[in-house]
Amino acid sequence: MSDIPPELDENLHHFASGGKDVEWLPPLPIKYYTVAHIVQNNKILLGYKKRGFGQGKYNGFGGKVEPNETSLEAAMRELEEEAGIRAPLKHVGVLLFIVSGAEKTFHIDIYYASEFEGTPTESDEMRPEWFSLSPPPPNNAMTAEDTNQLPPIPWDKMWDTDQCWIPLLPQGRAFRGRADFDKDENGSFVPRRWWYGLLDE
Repeated sequence: MSDIPPELDENLHHFASGGKDVEWLPPLPIKYYTVAHIVQNNKILLGYKKRGFGQGKYNGFGGKVEPNETSLEAAMRELEEEAGIRAPLKHVGVLLFIVSGAEKTFHIDIYYASEFEGTPTESDEMRPEWFSLSPPPPNNAMTAEDTNQLPPIPWDKMWDTDQCWIPLLPQGRAFRGRADFDKDENGSFVPRRWWYGLLDE
């Protein structure tokens, strides 16, 4: 499954893919979104989504790009609205999400920063929390020293393919990816097929 999927026409080097051996979903008109992450001292700031799309999941901070703003302006605005902080964001990735039966392709610009101003503060939509970027101890064997450490990233409460690309953020590696989803009878998104590649440095 290393062939570059449609809509990703740049010179990419495959690093992760999976899912069913099925055709990619047909392209749809694009709607632009952003997601921003703070990565600092082997930890990452994620937000618990309290309402709306993605409720109950952890994610970076972001939302729709408004007609009167650039992608970067939207990312900075959403970060301040949802987490109460400002940061010198850098663009690092693009994700294309296509959902069976949807009307739009989700084009998501991924940003990150290693420093920020302000104090992460809960908003109406998101509750910021720090997580460790280090893997948990084998068999969850916690030592006395471990008890004061941050919890590991809650992959089971995140979008299914986040685990493919979030570990790239501390390295600042530029990437592109696509993930297609089906909807089950409960309206949940089920991964259909995904592919991620690194850009030439």
